[in-house]
Amino acid sequence: MSTLNNKIKTIHFLTDGGLETDLIFNKNIDLPHFAAFPLVEDPDLINILKDYYKAYMNIAKHHKTGFILESPTWRANPDWGFKLGYTKTDLIEVNKLAINKLKELKMLYAQDINDILVCGQIGPRGDGYEVGKAMTAVQSNEYHHLQIKAFGEAGVDLVSAITMTYTDEALGIVECAKSNGLPVVISFTVETDGNLPSGKSLKYAIEKIDAKTNKYPSYYMINCAHPSHFVKQLSENQNWRNRIKGVRANASCKSHTELDQSTTLDTGNKEDLAKWYNTLKTLLPGLSIYGGCCGTDATHIESICNRILN
Repeated sequence: MSTLNNKIKTIHFLTDGGLETDLIFNKNIDLPHFAAFPLVEDPDLINILKDYYKAYMNIAKHHKTGFILESPTWRANPDWGFKLGYTKTDLIEVNKLAINKLKELKMLYAQDINDILVCGQIGPRGDGYEVGKAMTAVQSNEYHHLQIKAFGEAGVDLVSAITMTYTDEALGIVECAKSNGLPVVISFTVETDGNLPSGKSLKYAIEKIDAKTNKYPSYYMINCAHPSHFVKQLSENQNWRNRIKGVRANASCKSHTELDQSTTLDTGNKEDLAKWYNTLKTLLPGLSIYGGCCGTDATHIESICNRILN
């Protein structure tokens, strides 16, 4: 873990954008239950998925940054997997396959990008926009063990939990990763008021997890929200802000409810989003990881890089 922490302190990393929204709206691929992970098993679609990642890796190559390859496994947990007809054994295998496909991409770009990290991505048990039926940290640990263990066996560099809506689910994931000896990153989503869907603040969530786990997470991120939604939360100069190293923002300024009801893709304003990232860079001294979420594609990340890295 110390190696990972040292890397993110010394160089910039890029990651990808809004995978699911890009596949659905830009590439016309049907994703039942918003799940992208079945594509790694589909010989007709796997190359589309690889090309998706390559577009971002080419940006990292051009700007001479590192790259974090996040697996398309946000929905590859038992509840969502069962809805798609997967058994637990199936899910273990598809999570491992996803990591192996990313390792192939890593090898392809090994001469062009100095630092490439393969990351096993976990999503929330419920919907990414609301808490729903909350788990205790113990229950979360048990529930997410399937994916985390599979990622460990597949040899990931780290695990990320993306779009976390409440503290205890994130805490359980951290404790599970810790027991499996894996570096872990927690990324919270927020509503338009800057608070988690649970109503708790980013400050509360980060400080609680750090206190309970002796600061085990390698770092924290914010995703699936426009920067205008959470910038005020970052205005006070407090130590917890230094734990936020990455942002994967939405292109749209719309609320989660509005996005959930939308039948068209809101790609926002790319240049304006890049300006927001530049603002975040001044508020978050440790910010070094840049990506996107709903509505973003590789052109958004290119605009962000042109604004903050040149």
